Amino acid sequence: MIDRAGLADFLRRRRESLQPEDVGLPRGQRRRTAGLRREEVASICHISADYYSRLERERGPHPSEQMIASIAQGLHLSLDERDHLFRLAGHNPPPRGTVSEHISPGLLRIFDRLTDTPAEIVTEMGETLRQTPLGVALVGDLTRYTGPSRSIGYRWFTDPATRALYHPDDHAHHSRVFASGLRALVTLRGPGSHPARIAELLLERSEDFRTHWNTHEVNIGFDEGKRFIHPEVGQIDLNCQSLVDPGQSHRMLVYTVAPGSVSYERLQLLSVIGAGAAV
Repeated sequence: MIDRAGLADFLRRRRESLQPEDVGLPRGQRRRTAGLRREEVASICHISADYYSRLERERGPHPSEQMIASIAQGLHLSLDERDHLFRLAGHNPPPRGTVSEHISPGLLRIFDRLTDTPAEIVTEMGETLRQTPLGVALVGDLTRYTGPSRSIGYRWFTDPATRALYHPDDHAHHSRVFASGLRALVTLRGPGSHPARIAELLLERSEDFRTHWNTHEVNIGFDEGKRFIHPEVGQIDLNCQSLVDPGQSHRMLVYTVAPGSVSYERLQLLSVIGAGAAV
């Protein structure tokens, strides 16, 4: 059963312990609130301010698991705090480890400060959990996908629009990378795992995947440099750095560019055009 008093107290204390800069929000002027405002929490959790306020007042409907997960992520809770929140709300906590999509607070704190560069947080299957605004402007909103298409490796072999984002001369190498990376994950996670199910689907649906799968290459890495093709600004050459959270098998990918280069100028233009130019 839901512990409304415990839930309300926990949410209130977590909200009051956070500052706007802790969650990537501007501080603003004449700030008198201790911690975050309820409206700010609602915004970063993608729920209505009225709904959140009722939770803190021990009122409102029983929150769903999806709602609690969104609040846990928005408040930058640790895994232990997330599990505690789920139990207060009357739900069993989600699984941990490789199948978890809860991003660690440390990784989020770094990500929230990347306001001027394309970046994303992905699972080991290349499922995008978060993107910076410039990341969305570069390749579109990758969090909108559902089902197998959430994985970029799956989309690479089934959706021509995904390949169109990258320079044609790089397509063959990308195919090797995605197929070899999936093979390594299938071996690591075993039969019946999420990677194994994606591999089975691709073996049925993509001749290109079957060709690369049958070579039995394992974990061929991407080059540090990536060449993107944007429909509005043209080719942008970026370097990709990766930060790994081993506890959650999440990676933060940060794309940088050499100052003064043509790609730098095009990325600056893209930042002005914004998400309206996203593919």
